[in-house]
Amino acid sequence: MSQIQRWIIDGTLHPGEKLMDADLAEALGVSRTPIRESLQLLEVQGLVEMHPGKETRVKTVEKDDILKMYPTLAALHALAAELTSSLILPEQIEHLKELNAKFSESIESAQPYQAMEFDEQFHNLIVEASENSYLASFSYSLQIHIRRFKYLFLKQPVTGTYASVQEHALIIEAMERRDHDAASAMMKQNLLRPMRELYTLI
Repeated sequence: MSQIQRWIIDGTLHPGEKLMDADLAEALGVSRTPIRESLQLLEVQGLVEMHPGKETRVKTVEKDDILKMYPTLAALHALAAELTSSLILPEQIEHLKELNAKFSESIESAQPYQAMEFDEQFHNLIVEASENSYLASFSYSLQIHIRRFKYLFLKQPVTGTYASVQEHALIIEAMERRDHDAASAMMKQNLLRPMRELYTLI
């Protein structure tokens, strides 16, 4: 499933494209059964639309969805940053710094998919450290959809995305100071700024 999901996110499989389980099975070197199971899971995630007996297509993305998804995720992650500021351990701070360095390297070496994964690991560490399982669950569900937009954002020239690295550094600094308000505010900015830039880009 992860490979098909990646193809949907990076645009190899286009929005609205018809998916044939036989073709996907051949491309991935597996039988049609795991492909069908993967497509069912991707439908649950909202990445494909299945019409039994007819066809399966990659779900289209609407530009205005950006304005619905990003503020929701920003609110969740801002809360996570606020909570985590009181709980974060020194080794977790160091891990955040390492992830941000790898995120930066991926942007500079023009590897947008890898950059996206390091960015998610950075955010997920903060969400998980908040010790709120509801936050983690809702965040994961939203991130799957946002990935398709985020990939477009991270494909931009370096100057358009390097602000995210700097914002991550400020989030880390705020957490080191146990400054809940600053960590929360910078986290919100880190998600709403790409939303605004993406909306004009698409």
